[in-house]
Amino acid sequence: MDDQPIITLENLTKSYGDKQVLKGIDLTVMPGKIIGYIGPNGAGKTTTVKILIGMLGHYEGRATVAGFDVRTHSLEVKRRIGYVPESAAIYDTLTPLEYLRFLGGLYGVDEGVIVSRAKEMLSLFGLEKNLDDRMSSFSKGMRQKVLIVAGMIHNPDVLFMDEPLSGLDANSAVTVKEIFARLAEIGKTIFYCSHIMDVVERVCDRIIILSNGQIAADGSFEELRQMNKEESLERIFTQLTSEGEQDVVASQFIQALSEREERVD
Repeated sequence: MDDQPIITLENLTKSYGDKQVLKGIDLTVMPGKIIGYIGPNGAGKTTTVKILIGMLGHYEGRATVAGFDVRTHSLEVKRRIGYVPESAAIYDTLTPLEYLRFLGGLYGVDEGVIVSRAKEMLSLFGLEKNLDDRMSSFSKGMRQKVLIVAGMIHNPDVLFMDEPLSGLDANSAVTVKEIFARLAEIGKTIFYCSHIMDVVERVCDRIIILSNGQIAADGSFEELRQMNKEESLERIFTQLTSEGEQDVVASQFIQALSEREERVD
């Protein structure tokens, strides 16, 4: 299967009423890659991911994951993917072990395997003393670690990640990035959405930039750097997805402060 695409999008189009959010996205992703999928708010990132994980229907075009059409075989797709949202409702009256046993059971994983994996993975994240604590007392970072483990507990082929480092301390963030690299080495695919440009720049093999529902750029960071004559992904991103409004807004913001001071004087 390694020579077959793990994700394909063909003329993917999605509208909400009169607003067209995705405007004919074509994309092929091979296994074992870390894909950075980035764009401004409203560019269509979340819509794309929700279609790929089977949470959103009523779209035009075709989407497949692990060889299965998302529209017609959504359960087969869901068995093969993991999803870590930026923020998720977590059953915080449960302990991490109870929560992961519940999720693993939904995927049909043997309970003994679930418990063994959960204990080891949570312990590696420094939560070995919290396995039986109610998650209502957990910090955002602790919850995020549980969500990351939950996304991987069934050993999926594809991981969809939306700001997975949110709330993590620096050491945990480095650990998660290293885990991503090791997963890619063994053939797993990571579809990574984030606004943290320097992380995407360092972690991802391939970066896809969306703008107004269309792909504005697609390539490795080095390829994007050469094409756009910029030295950072942040500058490339700004160049492709804006028309310099950041400078205008910053100038107007400072002007508003100055005007306020003048009126007070």
